[in-house]
Amino acid sequence: MIGLLLIAVVLDFILGKYTEALLILAFIFAVATTGFAQEFRSERALEKLRELAAPKAVVVRNGVEVEIPAREIVPGDVIVLATGSRVPADGRLIEAVNLKTDEACLTGESVPVTKRTGHLPKDVPVSDRANMVFSGTIVVYGRGKAVVTSTGMRTEFGKIAGMVQAVKREVTPLERRIGYLGRFIVAMCVSACAIITAFGIIVRGYDPLDMLVWGVSLAVAAVPASLPAIVIGTLAVGVLKMARRNAIVRRLPAVEVLGCTTVICADKTGTMTKGEMAAREVWLVRDERVDVAGVGYELRGEFKKAGKRIDPTKDPDLPILLEAGVLCNDASIHEGKPVGDPTEAALVVLAAKAGMAKGELEKAKKRVGEVPFTSERKRMTTIHEAGELVAYMKGATEVVLDRCGTKQVEGRIEPLRDGDRQQILKVNDDMASRGLRVLAIAYRKLPPEIELAEESVEQGLTFVGLVGMLDAPREEVLESVKLCKKAGIRPVMITGDHKLTAMAIAREIGVLKRDSMVLTGEELDRMSNEELERIVEKVDVYARVSPAHKVRIVEALKKRGEIASMTGDGINDAPALKFSDIGVAMGIKGTDVAKEASSMVLTDDNFATIVSAVREGRRIYDNVKKYLVFLLSCNISEVAVVVLACILGYPLPLTAAQILWVNLVTDGPPAMALGVDPEAPDIMERQPRDPKENPLVALRWFLLGKSAMITAGVFAIFTWYYQWYGGYLAKAQTAAFTALVMFEMFNAFNCRSERHSLFELGPLSNKALVLGVAVAILAQIAVVSSPIMREWFGLAPLTLFDWLLITALASTIFIAVEIGKLAYKRLGR
Repeated sequence: MIGLLLIAVVLDFILGKYTEALLILAFIFAVATTGFAQEFRSERALEKLRELAAPKAVVVRNGVEVEIPAREIVPGDVIVLATGSRVPADGRLIEAVNLKTDEACLTGESVPVTKRTGHLPKDVPVSDRANMVFSGTIVVYGRGKAVVTSTGMRTEFGKIAGMVQAVKREVTPLERRIGYLGRFIVAMCVSACAIITAFGIIVRGYDPLDMLVWGVSLAVAAVPASLPAIVIGTLAVGVLKMARRNAIVRRLPAVEVLGCTTVICADKTGTMTKGEMAAREVWLVRDERVDVAGVGYELRGEFKKAGKRIDPTKDPDLPILLEAGVLCNDASIHEGKPVGDPTEAALVVLAAKAGMAKGELEKAKKRVGEVPFTSERKRMTTIHEAGELVAYMKGATEVVLDRCGTKQVEGRIEPLRDGDRQQILKVNDDMASRGLRVLAIAYRKLPPEIELAEESVEQGLTFVGLVGMLDAPREEVLESVKLCKKAGIRPVMITGDHKLTAMAIAREIGVLKRDSMVLTGEELDRMSNEELERIVEKVDVYARVSPAHKVRIVEALKKRGEIASMTGDGINDAPALKFSDIGVAMGIKGTDVAKEASSMVLTDDNFATIVSAVREGRRIYDNVKKYLVFLLSCNISEVAVVVLACILGYPLPLTAAQILWVNLVTDGPPAMALGVDPEAPDIMERQPRDPKENPLVALRWFLLGKSAMITAGVFAIFTWYYQWYGGYLAKAQTAAFTALVMFEMFNAFNCRSERHSLFELGPLSNKALVLGVAVAILAQIAVVSSPIMREWFGLAPLTLFDWLLITALASTIFIAVEIGKLAYKRLGR
């Protein structure tokens, strides 16, 4: 349509119609500027990948540690790693001392990965390669050295960059529909005007040059020129509303895609969960379970036993367990936020919920010795002095249990029998099967003369209990998942975490159903694309997946006809974010790569915000349909009135300039107001619409019925005035011109819903529409009343009686449509 308008500008300049040409040019400029401003941020994913690479690195060359630019690293270099450094390349570890790396951005793991030297079997997934470090990950604890195995695009990081580069952005459903609609409207208008021109020349014998000029002018005027501006304006308003709701849209059409989304593929860590370990359950060796409330690192939460709230400090065994967890711990709380390893932080928070502050305990019981945790030992022991020496141990259950000879029950020390050991291991397995990360807690009072060494301290301990921890789901996610399902949207969890952990979270938030399937990355590797496509609609949880897996999953969903949305925050999510129909990145914990590959960014990292985005997307599509019906019913009527007059031998009821005025001035404000119409009451109770749905086909009877009424009314006014005033054409055209405007103003209120009455929605609930209609009517009064404007448009004055008569006739379309809606509802359609 913009192309047709540009052609019209050239023709107008040739024909000397400079005012009309400049008006159209200004309009085109406004549309282009708005679109450019909204989409100014171009794709920068590859640039951000380069920015994330480590600019400097420490390597060993000629036996000396030197700092060099990371780009100069080559395979075979030995890189030196320390706490806080970013790994500059992929490498095989040759030295690792308590080394842990944060690989969440690469694998989705929420817990730092313990690294070690040694050999692993072939074909081990990236997330399980404990003897490797990867470019772009962070060293959070310990130190080490590694031999570089790959750099640049050959690293795991680089492979993702290549995948992002290879993925092509697809057009959205709205872009496809608007593109088709624009071509259809132009073809319809040009064809109709060509037929009329030919008819006038051949049948009526009009001057060919005059008819050609008139035909081109009418074609330009009949095209709803305000449609591009209204589409962009409606989307821009939607973008601003979503920004206030913590969703930043990077591409205008993307805001509408969520309205037809059928599947949301959400990463677990940091999206459905808080990305923070939290102690959920404590099991005491006397066979009692204590549930702990609270989410993530919140320092508040109740302790409950058998559903009843308890005071943990008054329990005979729980205080010593909490004390051991806090003191045998290197994490801390700084300004209300835990600092350190997430698992240790969870224990500090657990004690804080019981009123036991780490700082106060450490002052009262000073640490005087330590046997640190290693991946081989799978335990940590600290020794504290407070009048007597006490050793506290935490670690893997089977490891801690082997060093215990007694248990604490109701404050008493009792022998630890074989039956007790079997029961503890059984409880440990049960907790692990529910996705909990389990730590065992034990302690021992030491004699004053004991040597503070591993062999002498770590034996004869007293077993206290188990702590089960989980990266807890966000509190609002459960309700959000329910709303998604109510709206016909299937949430799918895709994560790099272990299968049991993913299943536990998925069950808790309602994603995993009884008949759902769960697939791991290893199982996906054994499947062909065809096999995955056959079962993809039955799988609700994917665990231990890689970036390539995520793209395969989204691709399979799209082949099944689903509109797939992908949420995520890590580098590993970027290819799938870009390939999906709409990629949604996390704004707080999300990497820059994920943000630049996405169509939308959530500034609060909140899964619930997606529900608001879905609601807004559906509202926008509803409003697109409203103003499409409004504009097209008006434009069809304009062309139909002219065609009817030409066939019946009447003069033209409307000039091209008058039609252009209607399209650019009087139609614009009401159409824009329909673009911001409030949402329908049942908007989140519908199933997702078919992305192939053609709004014109879906509303064809609503559209054609109103077009017919407007055509009949305007033509009746024209013929009556033409005959009553004895062939006074200017008077008849003025009456038809004004009738067209008034019919469209009443029609605007009809277009707010094809089912609901205006009185159900509230006549004043869209104040912008009331204002828009008022502005349009005042503009029409101005053009008819001003002598200068009348001369420009070839009009005649109208009396008050004329205005009342025309308004009364125009109101019949509102009355007829309201009666039609009532009948429609009574029939139960």
